[in-house]
Amino acid sequence: MMEMTWFTLASTVAAALAIAIGVSGPAYAMGRAITSALEALARQPEAERAITRTLFIGLAMVESLAIYVLVIVLIILFRNPLLQYLLK
Repeated sequence: MMEMTWFTLASTVAAALAIAIGVSGPAYAMGRAITSALEALARQPEAERAITRTLFIGLAMVESLAIYVLVIVLIILFRNPLLQYLLK
């Protein structure tokens, strides 16, 4: 039972680190994208529709990276593939 406790603790710590590191990249990229879009809008206000459309598509792509990280972390926490080797 002690091995199971350590394995659960290690999985939880790994998941917390993964979500912290995995979300910081997309958050930084979203901040850079929004900054660039605002600068482009300040330079060319007449291109607002094209810039906004491109910004939202780019933000959706960046956000999908954070969602992938969340899915992997949930798999690690609730359906860990290595757990079957520990239970044998």
